Order: sequence, then structure tokens, then C-alpha cells
Amino acid sequence: MSRKNLALLVAILATAATPAAAQVKIGVLSDMNSLYADITGKGTGVAARMAAEDFGPVLGKPVEIVTADHQNKADVAVNIVRNWYDNEGVDMVTDGGSSAVALAVEDVSRQKQKLVLFNGPASSDITGKNCSPYAAHWNYDTYALSHVTGSAIVKSGGKSWFFIGADYAFGHALERDTAQVVEAEGGKVTGAVYAPINTSDFSSFLLQAQASKAQIIGLANAGGDTTNSIKQGAEFGIAQGGQKFAALLMFITDVHALGLKAAQGLQFTTAFYWDQNDETRAFSQRFIKEVGHMPTMVQAGVYSATLHYLKAVKALNSKDPLKVMAKMRETPINDFMTHNGKLRIDGRVVRDMYLLQVKKPEESKGDWDYAKIIQTVPGDQAFRPLDKGGCPLVTAAKAESSQTK
Repeated sequence: MSRKNLALLVAILATAATPAAAQVKIGVLSDMNSLYADITGKGTGVAARMAAEDFGPVLGKPVEIVTADHQNKADVAVNIVRNWYDNEGVDMVTDGGSSAVALAVEDVSRQKQKLVLFNGPASSDITGKNCSPYAAHWNYDTYALSHVTGSAIVKSGGKSWFFIGADYAFGHALERDTAQVVEAEGGKVTGAVYAPINTSDFSSFLLQAQASKAQIIGLANAGGDTTNSIKQGAEFGIAQGGQKFAALLMFITDVHALGLKAAQGLQFTTAFYWDQNDETRAFSQRFIKEVGHMPTMVQAGVYSATLHYLKAVKALNSKDPLKVMAKMRETPINDFMTHNGKLRIDGRVVRDMYLLQVKKPEESKGDWDYAKIIQTVPGDQAFRPLDKGGCPLVTAAKAESSQTK
């Protein structure tokens, strides 16, 4: 064999022996067809794809995005995620579903030692007693919602509260956290009722709230449940009777569904508003062309989480879950919706939060011009202190630190 042919053969064999770059695969788990579809749904898949396309190839290949509908059922979500991790080669799951779904998915993530970056769920237990080294909570949580919206309303005179909550993990956590804020600020809670998810008739719950005579009816629900509560509350003359709704978790799509006449004056907390600055407007204009409405903070958060994850994988040239998570923690989060955000050891992303107020119809200057920012709350004030959540990872880190000193 000639030297030329021998060199060619060696090159071919070397190429064959070199393993192909492993493709990064991300699973987006959302509510595609039910009451949270506008908040999450198709838009979260689009947001993840936008982030992947903007970032470009990782480990030598384009990033693959897959989506699935959890149907707001924990068992359905668990089966999807197990299959993704075990059989489909999914490296990271994002969005994550309602709080009940998320807590179940977090357990699967821990068992499989694969990453999940939550955006849709709200329960502060995700980074509290249920915290995991493989999970992050990217956007908002019930602690932040209660401490920003709830505190502002009590301080403005809303001292007595009655809650209508969603009867699952999210609703109970949001009622619990907000009640603590109300009482800490000198207010009182007169009672609470819980409605099944996706309830069409809120009449019995509204009558109990009305009978309580509380100044504030705190809605510890979301999506279609929130808009239905407010619409049916108007039919019962809630506002005319002197009571006010507090929408503890509201999205721009909810305001759109209600209309400014019904929603005007409502205050709500968000991690993102489309009309904040040039960067948020640019992202939102791209998004609305594909999805048909302005992005919610969940959809914007999926973009942010996906981008930060891909940055870590590329920097490490590895998909190793714990190494990637460590890299994400040590790297400040900077993108169109987050400025110098920080991922803590308990999985909580600490970022600025915004208190919005819905505009009066005459204040709006055009389509989707629905709200104005009335307060910016720094992340270290909006979110629960690291040592107050009961996260075992925090306790272990403190013990390790004391041993090394």
C-alpha cells in the first residue's frame, strides 16, 4: 500500500472512531388545550425554538425542541417526562405545567438525574422543602406574588381578605403565602374557599366571598379560572357592593380576555411586560407574528431559561446535568427580560419583579397597551430569603461550609 493510501486509510479509521457530537434535546411540557393554553401552550414551544435558533448549534449540532401536553394531570406529565428522559434522549425539560404537575415532574427529574427548568408553575415549595439539585424555578412563585401584590394592596387600605383559590397545590400555596403577608401587614383573613380546576360556575364561591364582607377577594387561581371569577363577579355586583378583586396571578392574555373595561385598575405581579423597553418590544413583535398574542412571562421565561442552559452547555462542552447546573449558577442571567439574575443553590432564580396596574380604556394607546409598571421590586426583596424555605440543599451547603472553615 502506498504512503498516500495508507494515510487516507488512517484518516478514515480515525474519523470512524471519533464519536459524533451528542445533540442537545429539550422537552417543552405545557398545557396545550385547556385553561392555561394561552399562558403556556403553543407559545412556550415557540419561545424555546426561538432561543435555540438564536443561539445556534451546540456540541456541533442544531438543538432539537420537542413539545407535549400534560393535560394538567400529574400522572400524564410523569409518563411523558419518564419517556423523554429514558427513551427519547431529552436532556432538559422546561415550562413544566401547573404546580401539582411540576412537583411530580421534579421528583422524576431527581430520580433520573436530568434537568428541569420550571416556568409555568408557581408553588414556592418547588424551591423549598421539595428543592432538587436538578431543578430550577425561573420566573415567579407564590412567595413573590404574595409579597409584591398582596403587600401593595394591604398598604393601600385593603385590610380584610377572603380567598377563592384553585383546589390543588398552587392555589393552596398562593393562599397560604398571601395570608401570611396580609396578617404580617396588619390585615386579617376572614376565610377561604377552593374551587376545582377549570370550573365553569363560580357562583357558590362568589356568594361566600360576598357574604364575608371582606374588602378584598383574593383570587388564588390563574388563567381561565381567574377571568371567569372576575366576569361572574361583575354579574353578582361585587364591585358595586364595595368589594375589590385581587388577581394574585394574572397574565397579559387574561387582561386581553377580560377587556380593559372589566379589568381596569387591577394590580398584578409579573417578571416581564412586553412594552418595558426596546429589547422586550423586539422579542414580543417576533413572538406575536407566530403565536397571535403578546408573550406572557411564562413564554418569555422559557426563552430565557433555554438560552441560559445552552450557554452553559456550550461553555462546558458537556451536557453533564450537575456541571451544567453549577455553571448556570455561577453565570449571571442576562437577556431581554432578565438583568443580572442569579440562580441560587435552592433552584430559585432571583430577579426583579414588577407590579403592574391595568390601564383605563381611555389610557390605552393601541392593541395590547394594557398596563403600566407602577413599582419595580428588587429580587432580594421579592423572593423568599435563602434560609427561610426549608430547602435541604441549603442546610447541607451550610454544614459543608462550616466544616471547611
